[in-house]
Amino acid sequence: MSTRAAAKLDWSKVGSQLGLRGQTATALANFKKRNDDARRRVQQLSDQPQTVDFAHYRGILKNTQVIDEIEQYYKTFQPKTYDVSKQIKAIESFEQVALKNAEETKSKVEVELRSLEKALGDIEGARQWDETTVDEVVQAAPEIDKYTEELVKKGRWMPPGYQDKFPNLSVL
Repeated sequence: MSTRAAAKLDWSKVGSQLGLRGQTATALANFKKRNDDARRRVQQLSDQPQTVDFAHYRGILKNTQVIDEIEQYYKTFQPKTYDVSKQIKAIESFEQVALKNAEETKSKVEVELRSLEKALGDIEGARQWDETTVDEVVQAAPEIDKYTEELVKKGRWMPPGYQDKFPNLSVL
C-alpha cells in the first residue's frame, strides 16, 4: 500500500502546495532524490534474473566441486533482516517537523497576504491627489499638520531641503 501511495504522490506540487521554503524544501528535495534513487535501484535489481542455473556452470567448468559448494551456500543462504524502526522514527520526526514548519509558513503567508490585500484595496479605493483636500490629508496624517505648524512658528515657510530638490524655475 505504501508503494502505491508513494507512486501517486506528485512531488512537484508538494512543496508549492505546502508553501515550503528554506531548509524544509531542501530536505524534501533530498528525500525525493534518495527515494528516486532507491526506486531505480530496486527496479534494476528486479529486472535481473533471480535464479542461478548451476547445471550450466557445471557444463562449462571442469571443477564441478566448486559449483557444488557454491550451490550449497546458495541453498542455505538466509538474508539478514535489519531493524529499520530507528530510520522510520527519524522519517516520522522529520515529517512532523516539516508539517509544523509548513503550517507556520502557511500562517505567516496568510497574514502577509491579508495585509497586501488590504493595502491593494486601499490603493485601488484611494482618490486622485487633485481630488484630495488639505483637511483630508491632515486627518489621515496629523503629524504633517503639527510639523507644518512648527515650521510656520519658526518663520520657515518651506521644509528643509525643499528648494534643493525643487528649485524655483520661474524667470523674471
